[in-house]
Amino acid sequence: MISPDSAIREDTPMGHTHDHPHSHGHGHGHGHGHTHEHGHDHHHPNTELDAATLAALDESVPDSDLSPTEVSRRALLRSAGILGGTAALGITGAQVAAANDYGWVFQPGNRPNVWLAGDHHIHTQLSSDGLYRVIDQARHAAAYGLDWLVITDHGGATHARIGVDLVNPQIKAARSELKNTLIFQGLEWNIPAAEHGTIFVAPGSREVDVLKQFENEYDGSVKGAGANTPTNEALAVSGIQWLGQQVDQRRVADALFLANHPARNGIDSPHEIRNWRDADPRIAVGFEGAPGHQAAGLPYGAASARGLYGNSPNANSFPGYPAESYRTWGGFDWMTATVGGLWGSLLAEGKPWWISANSDSHQNWNETARRPDGSSQAQFDRDGRYMDPVYSNAVNSTASDFWPGFYSRTHVGADRRDYLAVMEGLRNGRVWVDHGALVKGVDVEVREVGKRYGEPLGGALVTRKGRPVELVVRITAQTLPNWANFVPSLNRVDVIQGSVNGLVTDRDTFTTPNTKVVRQWDTSGRRGTFELVYPLGNAEEPFYVRVRGTDGNRSQPGYLGAAVDPAGPKLDVVGDADPWVDLWFYTNPIWVLPK
Repeated sequence: MISPDSAIREDTPMGHTHDHPHSHGHGHGHGHGHTHEHGHDHHHPNTELDAATLAALDESVPDSDLSPTEVSRRALLRSAGILGGTAALGITGAQVAAANDYGWVFQPGNRPNVWLAGDHHIHTQLSSDGLYRVIDQARHAAAYGLDWLVITDHGGATHARIGVDLVNPQIKAARSELKNTLIFQGLEWNIPAAEHGTIFVAPGSREVDVLKQFENEYDGSVKGAGANTPTNEALAVSGIQWLGQQVDQRRVADALFLANHPARNGIDSPHEIRNWRDADPRIAVGFEGAPGHQAAGLPYGAASARGLYGNSPNANSFPGYPAESYRTWGGFDWMTATVGGLWGSLLAEGKPWWISANSDSHQNWNETARRPDGSSQAQFDRDGRYMDPVYSNAVNSTASDFWPGFYSRTHVGADRRDYLAVMEGLRNGRVWVDHGALVKGVDVEVREVGKRYGEPLGGALVTRKGRPVELVVRITAQTLPNWANFVPSLNRVDVIQGSVNGLVTDRDTFTTPNTKVVRQWDTSGRRGTFELVYPLGNAEEPFYVRVRGTDGNRSQPGYLGAAVDPAGPKLDVVGDADPWVDLWFYTNPIWVLPK
């Protein structure tokens, strides 16, 4: 049931909605953060409490008995204010061991100074199924309000041979013309044994060299490594580790990987996703919570499957996935949309793993461009790109895609407006996503009751055991029409909470217990910037919390039942899934770690 607002304070600049403290009496927590030993000029997260960290935390061992790595780690922990060791954290030796099981690392997050909207999955005429020039995509992205974008043409033999080189001058020219838009070069990786993924690097003199070498050595299509075999799975892991090595060697300043449309064909098994993340958590940071191709569901357009999620199992699919996983739910991937599902099972291990949303723009709905006469597959294979598009004198009303920024947005909290800050924001999970410009702004934090500030999205609140904590959600309602020419209305906001249970024994686990919707606010008619506060009780055990919101037009009980999710996104129907009448936003999680 949707609970009514219990209190609204009008004596402050924002309206504040508070739940009564008795509404939920259990708190759980988790913490993670960012340390590294790689000498970059930006921070990368350490993965887990490894042996060096555990040794460094044990202050009964003098520095003289530690290895150089352990001494360095202890100095890092001291500088971060964590040592004196376990005493400073209030953690016993047994709790440190348990923390290692959860994958905790300790460092608070930073509140974003600016939110930058972007899209990490965009194709051009250098993709075998693309159409537009880089500047076409970049101009539209900027016009539709994006601050950053990644060009991700399909990996493959032609792209690996010449495409990586050919697209770079176009990207540099677009950077020069659109000086306020951050334009990354990347590619869409054919992940060995799995689906596609975005790979991109920070701009620099070696961006082409690194991407080209990566594609030639690790692309599943180039290497003939598409089949679901252990050897091919290992190749994918090696590719992620190789990217981390390029950052360590300073060939590029940074690199990231996000898995694209992970549930579309059922071939991204849970253990593969875990293996990617564990291969190098600095590089492998998440997957598409909502895929592109959202226009495909328009009943007056392609009348196909929203997100082009209209498939069924094949020989390489993971057999445990149900039929429902091959469809989107409210435009979101089943792995993300299912409360207590695969995404939740990763978070319940204490593993940072983030979601994004993007266009996957190839050829855009209601557009008039076409390839010119003479531009063919044979011409593409020879030249590495199609000829420039021309005016067609006809509207393409059955295309599956929207322009970047037209419908899907990934909002990244950053310290500043530059390339490395965007990548760091993505890595740190300072991210919320939305469809159809549902809201103007979302800011979420978890804080100790009585404190002014807490931990932002992607962060971890380290607090004394038993201390009361609360979730604070600040939303700025939409006032402007979106690109479908109506002003969206945010009619409900949901809080999702899950306990942290430690590492799973079966790496193909894709559900988790003790995760559910714990609060639903009716926000119909709310205007301006308003604040929702939800008491999380006393922090006794580790947990995470995340938030989603909706226009409320289409809902149903979640895949794991109404007790877990009473009114979640609805399973999208092939042929009749108008994306504009089913709008949602999702945030990434925040953890709490009692100490």
